[in-house]
Amino acid sequence: MIRKYSTTLHGHRTSFSLEPAFHDALRAIADERDLPVAALIREIDDARGVEGNLSSALRLHVLDWLKRKADGAT
Repeated sequence: MIRKYSTTLHGHRTSFSLEPAFHDALRAIADERDLPVAALIREIDDARGVEGNLSSALRLHVLDWLKRKADGAT
């Protein structure tokens, strides 16, 4: 089930929708990097440009992180 989350990006409240598993993975990435989740989301938002939406960018970031972890495990 998709849940709605909210955060502040550059002084403005915004919301995004994710499955809890993706949100959990974002927390794991943030913990691994010793960052608050909001700071990680801000980085992802800043890097995504104008194409796509925040929810998609967050999912793609998690996917890329998981792929890199899997490649490192082989």
